[in-house]
Amino acid sequence: MKRYERHADTIAQLIHSGALRPGDRVPSVREASRTQGISPSTVFEAYYLLEAQGLIHARPRSGYYVSARVPAAEARSAEPLPSRTAATSTGVAISDLVFEVLGLARDRNLVPLGSAFPGLELFPLDRLARCLASGMRKLDPWTIVQSLPPGDERLRQQIALRYGLHGMAVDVEEIIITNGAMEALNLCLEAVTQPGDVVVVESPTFYAALQALERLNLQALEIATHPRDGIDLAALAEALERQPPHQPVKACWLMPSFQNPLGSLMPADKKRELVALLAHHGVPLIEDDVYGELHFGPQRPPPTKAFDGAGLVMHCSSFSKSLAPGYRVGWVAAGRFATAVQRLKLMTTLSAATPSQQALSEYLAQGGYDRHLRALRRSLEQQQAIALAAVARHFPPGTRVSQPEGGYFLWVELPPQVNALDLHCRALQHGISLAPGQIFSADQRFANCVRINYGHPARGLLEPALQTVGALAANKTPANILNYS
Repeated sequence: MKRYERHADTIAQLIHSGALRPGDRVPSVREASRTQGISPSTVFEAYYLLEAQGLIHARPRSGYYVSARVPAAEARSAEPLPSRTAATSTGVAISDLVFEVLGLARDRNLVPLGSAFPGLELFPLDRLARCLASGMRKLDPWTIVQSLPPGDERLRQQIALRYGLHGMAVDVEEIIITNGAMEALNLCLEAVTQPGDVVVVESPTFYAALQALERLNLQALEIATHPRDGIDLAALAEALERQPPHQPVKACWLMPSFQNPLGSLMPADKKRELVALLAHHGVPLIEDDVYGELHFGPQRPPPTKAFDGAGLVMHCSSFSKSLAPGYRVGWVAAGRFATAVQRLKLMTTLSAATPSQQALSEYLAQGGYDRHLRALRRSLEQQQAIALAAVARHFPPGTRVSQPEGGYFLWVELPPQVNALDLHCRALQHGISLAPGQIFSADQRFANCVRINYGHPARGLLEPALQTVGALAANKTPANILNYS
């Protein structure tokens, strides 16, 4: 056994014995080197080995900490049941409920289990600010004109390079920079539909997709979706055949990787089959892939865009969930629809903000994005382990919960008698926000489900907040009122 392996084994025994518990800081590299009489490089090698084994994780500028390793029997609840396909398409009128729910949860002192964003402390905001300042100092005034659609050329080249690193050849000319992924998704929807058209969505689906359909007066056709591997392709094929000739499906808006709210991940072979099915029917696919970089496995799951030979997949993503929340920089690789989407962008919001584009292109050019992503993924995986254990420990019998392989959401199916909107209102009184299931469907089904965000590690409030929510769901009196400030 090599020296670094012996030191790693010593730390591992301390973890397994309980002497070092989840969340504890392991000895610093300098301290371990001094007390054990080994070189700093040996300590680093030991810690890299322990990191690969999932026993410890690094926190930027803080050191190494013991990861949450929860016994399988304790952490694993049954997963939620698959949803059902809607009998017919339907108009959407969800915005009033969404605005009401989100409006009640804007208090910054709440524990944000209902938030759609991860914690800001997970992102390199200081470095991004320096890149913003640097990019603006170097700014050629002509760049403002060059940043008009399709967007900053250097940033589009960096995005195309990342596609290439994942084995995808995407032409820079089909990449259009947008104000976040939501604008990209909305532009794609406008490019391929007219009022009254039918659009396929998952069931449940992200409420912003429903709001987009409502704004454009489109019909939603909700297709059965499994919490582990995504949309039911047999149900989708049947729906495509079933639609009357005068009202065919004109587009699909899907999130195949770490779907919001379920967290489901379509296997690569299913993604390939999905693309082939839609190509057979000539139906465009609007792919929402904002969580694709947040995988816990060793490799990024390929988006459906990787299997697109017909140019029908419009791949939408952004840096908001993986690097730069608030900078509002997204994009779409729009395939055969690139010209139409670019024209719509020019006609609506003209261009994305030049400073944000400059900051992101500067950051990506300097390198370090993948190092940041590794740390972000480790933190989110750690938080998920804590959340799953807390749900299993504190929620009422009969609760089911998804077990995603990435992202930062859990979909929790509570016993039938629990009303998610009522639970949300009661949780607010205890300083906690939730995302009730009713906002994730055009017909407000999923009334006994909630989406939980586990991506806020600050101050260790995740486990006590879930303990409180579990008590409320079981009609018990919680022990405390939490405050996030």
